[in-house]
Amino acid sequence: MESGGAVVLPDGTVKSRGSDLISAMSMSADPSIDDATLADVERSACPTCGSCSGMFTANSMNCLCEALGVALPGNGSILATSPERHRLARDAAFRLMELLERGTSFLDIVTPAAIDNAMALDVAMGGSTNTVLHVLALAREAGLDYPVSRFNDVAERVPHLAKVSPAWDGNRQWHMQDVHAAGGVPAILMELAEKPGALDLDVPTVTGKTMRENLEGVRNHNPECIRPITNPHSQRGGLCALFGNLAPEGAVIKVGAVDQHQMTFRGPARCFDGEEAATEAVRNGTIQPGEVVVVRNEGPRGGPGMREMLSLTSMLKGMPLGASVALLTDGRFSGGTRGLCIGHISPEAAEGGPIGLIQDGDIIEIDLGARRLNVDLPDDVLEERRAAWTAPEPKYLRGWLARYTRLVTNASNGAVLA
Repeated sequence: MESGGAVVLPDGTVKSRGSDLISAMSMSADPSIDDATLADVERSACPTCGSCSGMFTANSMNCLCEALGVALPGNGSILATSPERHRLARDAAFRLMELLERGTSFLDIVTPAAIDNAMALDVAMGGSTNTVLHVLALAREAGLDYPVSRFNDVAERVPHLAKVSPAWDGNRQWHMQDVHAAGGVPAILMELAEKPGALDLDVPTVTGKTMRENLEGVRNHNPECIRPITNPHSQRGGLCALFGNLAPEGAVIKVGAVDQHQMTFRGPARCFDGEEAATEAVRNGTIQPGEVVVVRNEGPRGGPGMREMLSLTSMLKGMPLGASVALLTDGRFSGGTRGLCIGHISPEAAEGGPIGLIQDGDIIEIDLGARRLNVDLPDDVLEERRAAWTAPEPKYLRGWLARYTRLVTNASNGAVLA
């Protein structure tokens, strides 16, 4: 049964914080939860159409588009079946024609300042790690210089105001319908506007007004769901990029969905070439507490395509083991991933990145507060391994995927074609 966003077993034990299908997938790895319980969650989790109700990739990007200025207010949080969504679609169509008549282009709105605003909202809500890929690709397409390190610059000045599912806020879990009822993205932006330097309020938007004008009269109707700027969950935003000798060009984690006791981690590496091998090890119970699961050759080039590793993360985090291990990968995750899961490690293994050089037993050091990700090895050892390294054989030797493999950039460059 469900209770307050949790699944409660007949003996009263609470086994999950969420009642969505992401949580159900995680719970499926726990042998103490039977199929009937999972089926009950599944029946309750999808009552209607629309995207997942948490701050997963689809909702994250919808919300970011509001802050970027390319979507009308309400785009991020209006429910799929609401009459408001139908009105928004009509209004957007009319507004698009007006913008065309005026000669307003996408690049008139999408500037580095606008992207900063989008990332400010992202870190304030603890959005999906996949937003980093999309934003970097967007900047590249727009011809803008927007390095992944700039995400940390934004997160340093923008606090974490809303912990939306899959993040957990104390005794409950907030979902997108709660955010919408509280005032939606405009209410979060309104709170951020109270902090000098958090937003550029003079950027243009598709409404024909500046962001400052769009926020006039906006209110936060639920200060528990959307924290006031004076009472944030943390002073730093809910996403961050990590750097170090294991990720010279960066890695990404949804730090707002990491429990406080996991902010630092040190343990031996268990290396796997691909998601399937790592999943099998988790299923067989061969992963030990305290280990760092390293999944490589899943990046844009190595995958190829950087597929979403939802099965592995759901299984790992759904087991009691999940709280005592870390996961590193040059691949990417579902927007619903929570816990100590670090992705987008760049350079990726397929291009000779350090993640492809580490071996079982190497000690990995993670410090989220310091934004650091290192392997405890001397530089000369890494250089010796790099000299002996040979690139893996491409998985495709002809056709479009072969061309993609040759041309795609790594995650820190947006996984776009060079």
